[in-house]
Amino acid sequence: MSVTVHDLRAWKAAGRRFAMLTAYDFPTARILDRAEIPVLLVGDSVGRNVLGYANELPVTMEEMLHHVRAVSRGVTNALVVGDMPFMSFQASTEEGVRNAGRLLKEGGAHAVKIEGPQLDLVHRLVEIGIPVMAHVGLTPQSVNGIGGYRVQGRGEAASLILDQAQALEKAGAFSIVLEAMPAELAAEITRTLQIPTIGIGAGPHCDAQVLVIHDLLGITDRPPKFAKAYADLRAETERAARAFAREVAEGTFPDEEHSYH
Repeated sequence: MSVTVHDLRAWKAAGRRFAMLTAYDFPTARILDRAEIPVLLVGDSVGRNVLGYANELPVTMEEMLHHVRAVSRGVTNALVVGDMPFMSFQASTEEGVRNAGRLLKEGGAHAVKIEGPQLDLVHRLVEIGIPVMAHVGLTPQSVNGIGGYRVQGRGEAASLILDQAQALEKAGAFSIVLEAMPAELAAEITRTLQIPTIGIGAGPHCDAQVLVIHDLLGITDRPPKFAKAYADLRAETERAARAFAREVAEGTFPDEEHSYH
């Protein structure tokens, strides 16, 4: 049975924690769906992890749609959330509504994720039936404004992030990502809100946790402090490529088993 936004809120009420992972392509989405990961985020992190950009800012709506479509085709049960890229919603509420609608209508996403306290846009999207996952703390699209990928919400800034989270819940967000903030602040936000919190670098007290798939698989060159590698596919991929090249050079591949007659 397909996961819905209502399931996530019910899980929080029941004290059931859940996982979210990023996915950017069809085969990865199929694998994660079969692994029963309930929520897949097609993040604008595709820019750094797949497209080779220095940060998330260059990612376009067309690129996001391309990857959301691929992930949606690979999913049977998971909830697919499409990220709204930089400048797809900041100029006006009308433009944000139009682009969010494209992620559902053309991309096949079930919901969208929006960075920052975009209260009017969140309210409008929810009003017309587009579920919104909010995102506060470290918001990568604001990397230039906040001076890099830095922990947010220390000291007096904590109350501002708490206020933003509460306002986003009131605007209608069905869940909220808490990124790179003190664990104590994330715990307070989690206690305060009725919607589930999804932590990434926000400590163990959130209702859910999300990781970038490349960090989880050990592919990333320099993973952030909060990421944990559950495999070492970087080394394994290199080993396999070297083994293939060696057998080709030696003339042992292809052999009889891998040839047609």
